[in-house]
Amino acid sequence: MQRFFTYAGYSYQIDVQGAGSPTWVFFHGFLGTGQDFTSIRPRGTSYSITLYGFRPTDSVVPATGFMADRQVEALQTLVAQLSREPVNIVGYSMGARLALCFALTAPQLVHHLILESGTAGIQDSTARRQRQQSDAHQAALIEHQGLASFVTNWEQLPLFQSQRAVSKSQQHHMHQMRCAHQPDNMANSLRYFGTGTMPNHWPHLSQLQPETTIITGELDQKFTRLGRSLTNTIPRATQLVYPATGHNVHFERPRAYTQALNQLGKGDSE
Repeated sequence: MQRFFTYAGYSYQIDVQGAGSPTWVFFHGFLGTGQDFTSIRPRGTSYSITLYGFRPTDSVVPATGFMADRQVEALQTLVAQLSREPVNIVGYSMGARLALCFALTAPQLVHHLILESGTAGIQDSTARRQRQQSDAHQAALIEHQGLASFVTNWEQLPLFQSQRAVSKSQQHHMHQMRCAHQPDNMANSLRYFGTGTMPNHWPHLSQLQPETTIITGELDQKFTRLGRSLTNTIPRATQLVYPATGHNVHFERPRAYTQALNQLGKGDSE
């Protein structure tokens, strides 16, 4: 089932699965949609949100809407309407960065925070500027070479090599979904909410209130290291590392991922 929520003139698409308690809200990664989590079916009610500018049917949206504070403002209103009680927020990659921004801004809306392959930003100012330049370059490639060419090259990154172990049909479906987006919106997502542009939240992690679980894949050494740093800095955090798994854990290991969420949400439904 699908629902729609309009905020500041933009219509968010929400894919709904299940019923009852607990309540899960999913934020997808870059080039994804809410349908990324179709195969993840934990007990309770799941709301998978297609984030600002990521609906394949979108026209070009205002670029500043991708900024962290603008997105969080809209999502606070959306989540408050979806549930009267605090929810379990699950974010993957870009969605994990957004989920962290959300939890730091509106901790009263979050019961449990699950960050899959995420980071809190870039601390070093030089590295931050370099990443901003890199994201701007990637955005320009989308605009000048087209999204299909960008996606084909992007999928060859070592970060996604382990995804070749899933079926060809799944790989094809993922590729088609990535290519279906509005190119200008994808370019502006990189410019306005890339890792180099998002707020550096490392200094604020000690203030994070909700219980937090960090999920990473063993083969993704960079984000497993980042996950360890997050776990060591966030007051109520634990880390789950999946063996023989890469960056996109829920895509590569949907059954184990769902089981983990059920364990994390067990107390909520009792």
